[in-house]
Amino acid sequence: MASKGEIAELDENQLTTDGGELYLFQWLSNLERSLRNASTETLKETQASVEVTLLKVLIPSEPYPSPGRPLRNLAARCLLVLYHRGESRSLFDTLRVLLKPASEIKATDKDSTRIAALWTIGELMEAFGSQFMSFMAETATIAIKTLRSSASPHVRYHALTMLRKTLVSAKKALSDSLAKDIIKQMKNGLTDKALPVQRAAAAVLAIVYTPEDSVALTDVESIMNICVKSLENSDQLVGHMLAATQIERAVAAAEQSQKGKKEQEDSDISTPAHIAAENTKVLLTPGDMLSQISTQFNKAHSRKTRAGIFMFYVTLLAKLGPAFVEANYSLLVGHLMTEIVSYPKNGATRYDKLFIRKLVGALLRELVAVRMLTEQGQIAAIQDLSSSYLKRWPALMPGQVAPSSSILTIALEEVAGLLQQLGNAPPPVQDAVSVPLMTLLTHPSHSVRVNASWTLRCFCYSTPLRLPKAILVITESLQRDIESLQSPAAPSDIDRRTLGHSYGLAALIAIVPHRPLYVSFDVSASVLDTATQLLKRVSDHDVHVAGVEVEVAWTLIASLMLLGPNFVRSHLPQLLVLWRNALPKPTAKDNVSGRSAAEWKFLLHVRESALGAILCFLLHNSQLTTLDVARRISSLLGNALSFSNVFLSQTIEEVSGPSIIEDNGPSIRTREASLRRRAYQCFSALGTSTLTDSVQSSLLQSVLTVFAGPDIDNMSTMQASIASTSGSFTSIWQMTDGYAYGLTTLEISEDGVDQSTSEKEESRSFNAPPPVSSVCDAAIELFSQLLPAQDLSTTLRTINHLIESNRSPKLDKNAGRRAAVMLNSIVAIVRTLRVTMISHHRQSKDTLGHSQVTSALGAFLKDALVDGDPALRSSSSEAIGRLANISGSSFLTSQTKALVDHIVSNRDPQGRAGCALAFGSLYSHVGGLAAAPILKTTVNLLMSLSNDSHPLVHFWSLRALGHVINAASLAFAPFVSSTLGMLLKLYLSDTHEAEGGTLNNANIGGDLQAYPLVCYILDAIITILGPDVHDSPRTRTIVLDLVHEFSVEDDEPILVEAIRCIQHLLMFAPEHVDVPEIVNRFRRHLGSPRRCLKLAAIDALYQLVQKDALAMSRLGGDRLVEDLFGMLDGDPSIDGVRNVISSWLLQTAIHNPSAWIDLCQRIMLRINASQKMVDTANSLMDDEGQSLSASMSNDDTQKGNTALLATSRWRTQLFALRCLHEICTLVARFGRREHIDIPFARSHGIPVNGLLVSRVPDLIKMAFTASAAYVTEIRLEGLIVLRDVIQVFCHAPDPDYPDALLLEQHQAPITAALTPAFSPDSTPEILSSAIDACAVFVGCGVVKDVSRMGRILKQLTTALGEVDESGNLTMGNFVDLSPNASGMLRVSILSAWARLEIASSEQTYLLDVIKPYRSILAPQWIASLRDYAVIRADSEFIHDASAVALDPSYASLGKVVLLPYYASSWATILQAVANAMNRSDQYISAAILGKEIGSSVNDIDSAAEGPAPLFFPLFGLIYEALATSSPDTSSRGDTVIACLGALKCLLDPRYSGKALLEPTIFQEFMSLSHRMAMTESAEVLIHLITVLTTFAKHFGQYVPGAIPPDSVRTHCLKIFAYILRHSRHSPGTTSIQGDLSDIAKMISGSLGAFHLIASTTESDVREDVRGIGCVLYGELLKNETSEVDLVTPTLPAFRSLLAVSCHPSMRERYGKLIHGLLSSCLLNVDEMRGREGLISSRKVKTNLLAAVLILTVIPAQVAVSRDVVEHLFFLISQKLEEGDQMAIVAVHCAKTLTIAASGSELLRACVRLLLPALIQYVAKMVPRVDDGTVSEQQAISIDEVWKTFATLVSLAKDEQRSRLLSVLLPTITLLLRPSQMPPSTIHSSGVAHLLSLAASSPASFKEATTQLDPSVREVLEMSIRKAVEGAAGPVQQNMKPQISLRSF
Repeated sequence: MASKGEIAELDENQLTTDGGELYLFQWLSNLERSLRNASTETLKETQASVEVTLLKVLIPSEPYPSPGRPLRNLAARCLLVLYHRGESRSLFDTLRVLLKPASEIKATDKDSTRIAALWTIGELMEAFGSQFMSFMAETATIAIKTLRSSASPHVRYHALTMLRKTLVSAKKALSDSLAKDIIKQMKNGLTDKALPVQRAAAAVLAIVYTPEDSVALTDVESIMNICVKSLENSDQLVGHMLAATQIERAVAAAEQSQKGKKEQEDSDISTPAHIAAENTKVLLTPGDMLSQISTQFNKAHSRKTRAGIFMFYVTLLAKLGPAFVEANYSLLVGHLMTEIVSYPKNGATRYDKLFIRKLVGALLRELVAVRMLTEQGQIAAIQDLSSSYLKRWPALMPGQVAPSSSILTIALEEVAGLLQQLGNAPPPVQDAVSVPLMTLLTHPSHSVRVNASWTLRCFCYSTPLRLPKAILVITESLQRDIESLQSPAAPSDIDRRTLGHSYGLAALIAIVPHRPLYVSFDVSASVLDTATQLLKRVSDHDVHVAGVEVEVAWTLIASLMLLGPNFVRSHLPQLLVLWRNALPKPTAKDNVSGRSAAEWKFLLHVRESALGAILCFLLHNSQLTTLDVARRISSLLGNALSFSNVFLSQTIEEVSGPSIIEDNGPSIRTREASLRRRAYQCFSALGTSTLTDSVQSSLLQSVLTVFAGPDIDNMSTMQASIASTSGSFTSIWQMTDGYAYGLTTLEISEDGVDQSTSEKEESRSFNAPPPVSSVCDAAIELFSQLLPAQDLSTTLRTINHLIESNRSPKLDKNAGRRAAVMLNSIVAIVRTLRVTMISHHRQSKDTLGHSQVTSALGAFLKDALVDGDPALRSSSSEAIGRLANISGSSFLTSQTKALVDHIVSNRDPQGRAGCALAFGSLYSHVGGLAAAPILKTTVNLLMSLSNDSHPLVHFWSLRALGHVINAASLAFAPFVSSTLGMLLKLYLSDTHEAEGGTLNNANIGGDLQAYPLVCYILDAIITILGPDVHDSPRTRTIVLDLVHEFSVEDDEPILVEAIRCIQHLLMFAPEHVDVPEIVNRFRRHLGSPRRCLKLAAIDALYQLVQKDALAMSRLGGDRLVEDLFGMLDGDPSIDGVRNVISSWLLQTAIHNPSAWIDLCQRIMLRINASQKMVDTANSLMDDEGQSLSASMSNDDTQKGNTALLATSRWRTQLFALRCLHEICTLVARFGRREHIDIPFARSHGIPVNGLLVSRVPDLIKMAFTASAAYVTEIRLEGLIVLRDVIQVFCHAPDPDYPDALLLEQHQAPITAALTPAFSPDSTPEILSSAIDACAVFVGCGVVKDVSRMGRILKQLTTALGEVDESGNLTMGNFVDLSPNASGMLRVSILSAWARLEIASSEQTYLLDVIKPYRSILAPQWIASLRDYAVIRADSEFIHDASAVALDPSYASLGKVVLLPYYASSWATILQAVANAMNRSDQYISAAILGKEIGSSVNDIDSAAEGPAPLFFPLFGLIYEALATSSPDTSSRGDTVIACLGALKCLLDPRYSGKALLEPTIFQEFMSLSHRMAMTESAEVLIHLITVLTTFAKHFGQYVPGAIPPDSVRTHCLKIFAYILRHSRHSPGTTSIQGDLSDIAKMISGSLGAFHLIASTTESDVREDVRGIGCVLYGELLKNETSEVDLVTPTLPAFRSLLAVSCHPSMRERYGKLIHGLLSSCLLNVDEMRGREGLISSRKVKTNLLAAVLILTVIPAQVAVSRDVVEHLFFLISQKLEEGDQMAIVAVHCAKTLTIAASGSELLRACVRLLLPALIQYVAKMVPRVDDGTVSEQQAISIDEVWKTFATLVSLAKDEQRSRLLSVLLPTITLLLRPSQMPPSTIHSSGVAHLLSLAASSPASFKEATTQLDPSVREVLEMSIRKAVEGAAGPVQQNMKPQISLRSF
């Protein structure tokens, strides 16, 4: 509209057109940008006209539109920019103009103008009010008048908002009377009927009471009373506060209505800090302040009010802040426990108790513990809860009162939560809780016992070192209890003590699978034994004792099921018998009445307990549930249900009713419900596939009766009839009896909106609803699994039954049950359809999708849809959508028609909202293609409904429209512009504002806000436009302006959606987004108290960082990363933060690792009090440790106290350590040498201080800090960082001492950091990691002198010494390691030594380290490989103990635990064994052969005795590893190579005997080798060839005659031939992958194998083998597919194959082979004639070399045709004339052939043919010698020519020599330059050769020189003379003393 810096005029003519509002909106958006960017001069010039225009916008007359929300916001912001940047003189007049419409109370038709005026005055006064105090009184008066007289809630709300903003800046100008008036009116406002007005009034009061010391106690009390009333009467205010829906304002209202009071308290607590000089006193003590709320809470009646009042606590504590809460934690808990939990009225019924427990628990957990307490605060909180509550039971001293069970339950829940937060409990916490938890297991209350067990489980899970002892203590107590149960003298509480101990033991057994290294598995067997004994003797005791015994036994068995299949498998037959006894078929006897209630209760209890164990079995041992087991279990479950039905048919005398509290445990009805629930849950876990059809149909009947039966199982008939007659039933959601007519507690979240379902599922199991409700849940769950698997007739029958139940006349008398049945049915249908779409989609199209079913269901769902209940609305709309997905298109059309008809004929908002939602669901479930026909109808309908003024209608219509747009995707493109127009219209409309519309609408509007949805739709449109957003500038500007407008709103939900829009704009139109500005905005959002806004900002930052982290570093810098770390510290559950930091680090750490280390160091060194060095025994604090600690504490004192004020939680520190690990890994991966090598960096001028190597001391210091923490995870991560430092810097040179290594000076701190790992409080995992780090240090070569390795080596040798002894390891300080931990450490120690053995092949000093221990290592390595083989073998093999003597701890359970440790280290151990075997280590040989050292190990005869005892386990492991492919390819390569290395040694007949020749094994081994040859890379195949060559050598015995087709040699030759054939790229076949050097080695290896086999066979077989090898090599010579030269490196191997001597009888055949090879080489060269390029030159070169090689290697007896040789010489001569590279090769060939001619008459005869070409080659060099441009390679080749000449001379006969020399001497002289000084290399070498020629044949030389041309001779003589003189000169000088001595 205007270029930057110019301010455009408004064109009023545009306003009269259709798009007037849009034009004005865009003009204002543009104006705001122009005003911000314009120069001050431009601004001042245009200020007056802009002001006039803006006032016209705000106070419109024709043609201006009414100023809706975006227009007034924009105009107000423009005015603010104008007055901030320009002149503010005219502001007074502007305010005057605006006050006029603001004060017109009568003109109701101009509400929008008034609102605009009020809003703008508020904005201007907030910014400039301190300069215009005179307006204060006037604005206040207008606000009060408006509040009293205006009917519109919207206007009143804005009047109060204006007042609040004015007070912010101009409050000082308020007169007392006016202030009182304001307070009085605002108090009235708090009880106003309009909720927005209440919110605004609360906000005004908060400002009025801002200087907190002005607040009087009466104010606090009066406001408190008013707030409570407003909660009581207002329906929506605290509507669903606890349900954490998106009701921002409602929460805010409670928050702000409290603020007056809160802020005053805030001052009470903080005044001493403000006014330290005066002696001040707080208005109320913290306790009294809290009592203000509790008094009101205890007065209140309805549950909703009490929930609302409880939010006061939340907002109050949030306002007071974490420091206050932590300081007053015990006071706060004490207050809640005494004033609320113990208040008699609050525990009147069971459900009141549970409600209070939930409220207090949520406050302490969600707010205080998670958001406020530091780690030190959490530790103090546990100690406080323990000393104040847990330790007070039982009351031992007279006068003491033990806490009630409710208090103990809450305290235990909180301690459990805190323990989970803390990670590992530090020693003070361990002391605080370990004893009281054991004691509380015996509490009379069931809740306390269960919670104590759970807390004990959390404690032992987080501090597993306590686990073995806890299990032992509880087991002993339980055994004692069981023994005393039957004794008459037993104490009265023996039954509950027995139960409590059994719960505790069960809880601890359940964590054994998670902490297997700490527990011996003997425990599990003894527990099962105890349980079985108990069940056997149940019949001997009375019902009461028997009930306890049964519950104890089945509880223990259920917990054992968690140990998994390996434990359960062997005990399954026994368990099935026990279950069969517990769940017999009901007999006729059961139908006879006459049993007492106690007996029925016992029988139900037995069955329920047994079913609990079955359920655990099914959930944790699915692989044992074979068809047979499943059938047996399903019949038992059927028996249980039959028994339940028999029971229901009886009438048993007992007072029933779910809400009656009984002392003796659950009522009989509850027991029955529990039994039924368990049976249904077991069926669900069992799955439908194993059930017969009859069972399935009877189950469907059974579950239908439970959740949809019109008859309530006489559980609350009385309650129902009373409710119906008195008409007191209002809504099923208001029932507070924990039953609500049998309503399900399963929640149906709207698709894709509720993300917390998985969390809810986890917490459900622990806080399960009461049995009477959860039986309904289980029934629905089972129904949803069964129905999709039925055929059409059953489905139709079931659905009809369900619908009939809903319409049953019995329900007319019981409105509550009707509502419950309806909701249960809809939930069941939705869940069924969800299951159907996932697992039975195809089958369901003919059953659930059949027209008969859909027509019945469609009508039923439609009724539910238009019902007003929100739960019904969302569930039924989803069901309609899913049903349309599986049924045909006819259902879609009929459903669409029905919905349209309903909307047209009914104006009811509830129904319309339901239909709108159903449209969205239909479209999104059916999908854009199938639903295309209804798209236009849907969009038009939803758009018109979106304009409806009722919040319910427009909210759900907009939400549905959003779903439709996302589902339609590009199909929606035609509607984009009309939708954008509608969005702007809605944004401008008053009725869609949260406070707008009628009173009722304004009250609902807070919950159902339209603008976030408008923004959500805008986002959907951006994603549809995608990159096409550039095509239409008009659309783009509308979108950008709308997004910008939404992103500066105040409401969080709008901002969250706006951030998502910005994220998409960053993808599709990044140039239109102001990145620096949005980064600042996101940083502000990170500090928001609202979690959803934080998460959205983090998502957006992650996107920005992913896109360009370096740019983000420039914009945000370290501060932003520190903010992110701070957020992580505040709320560790926000994973997004970790992703942002990790992504940033990955991209930038390599450029500046030092800055990242600084950041991590700041996080790490903020040590918590709890994190301070664990003061272990003196063994830890040696000199090294103390020096490190001292240096750290010095750092701390230098920084002052800052480090101690800010503390990082352990999870943040853990993440910081992981970042350090990432940094080290990155630097190692990128291989940037300067980061590791200071001298290198200095030589390249790189500043050292930013490099990683400069931070080594800091890294070691942080690793030390971590190693002494109390949290296991941190200690482990610290050791990983330490290992990284050693690995990355082991070769780094010391910058100050040239020959030393950097880490030598750090040996002491590294030792100190490793020492704590070996202290008594260490854990097996830490020990294992530390041993690993020790081995890395010893093996890396920093210290090579064994005597200087100090404690690090000592730790390794001590550990190894223990491995050698039998029994469990003690690891020095460890007293009792469990067998599993022992086994794991044994593997770790052996693999650490194995790494040293592997490294010793490069680091020879390690041989001295290992040497003394070989006698221990060899047998242990072999034994561990054997154990691994045994563990890998299947369990059937384990039972056969005779095969291998096996450590009993490996049986069943231990096997699973140790398998991963063995799996990760066996390859390392195997490689070490292979290394040792290669060194012919006698200890290893003895270990494999199972002999003692000293017996004849090297006897070859042992081969006859069969394989060594351990050959098969080792061969089996190797075979399996080679045969299986692994997902991790990098590590697999190493494993395979290690296996092949070991296999090569194992093939020695001493070990393998003749085992591999056994036909099946031989076949398998050979097929595996074939497969590897076809699939592996060259790197692996080199080793495979070595193995097969060794195999052929040992077992390929020669049998005269042909090689049999099945012999070892044949198979090996086939594989070698395959490898040779596929080593080159040939079209149509696969070629072997790998590096050039590897492929060359592979080819050489294969040829070597051919050579080996050829040399060990005779006559014709030898020629066959040689022929195959040569033919395959010939193919390689012919190959033209690649430029890579594979021939030259492999020629030596080819030569050795050719050189194998030939039997005289085969000489002719050999000759043919040679002739053929030579001819093919020459043909290959000829084929290349006229071609150029790398491939052709390579081929010519390699073939020439090969031909020369063949000629030089063949024995003299083999005849070769003279033509071939002459042709070769001709080709060489030809190539001498070509380019430099080729000529050099030709020269070499010529020289080689000339030298070889001495042994061959033919060559001697032909060699003269080379002479002309050689002379010509020399002559061509003359000009280059003159220029001095001879290259080094040419100089070498000329030298080669001279050597060739010399050889030719030596070959010539004496009489021919002078003739030859007369040709050669002038040739050599051509290149002599005697005048050059200093002489060139060519000259020198020429002269040297001349002299040697003269020396070798002086006569011929002399004769030749006399015949030379005079000029030539002169050059020759001069050169020789100079050379002789030059040589003699120095010789004479050197010789002088010697000569004189001799003469003497």
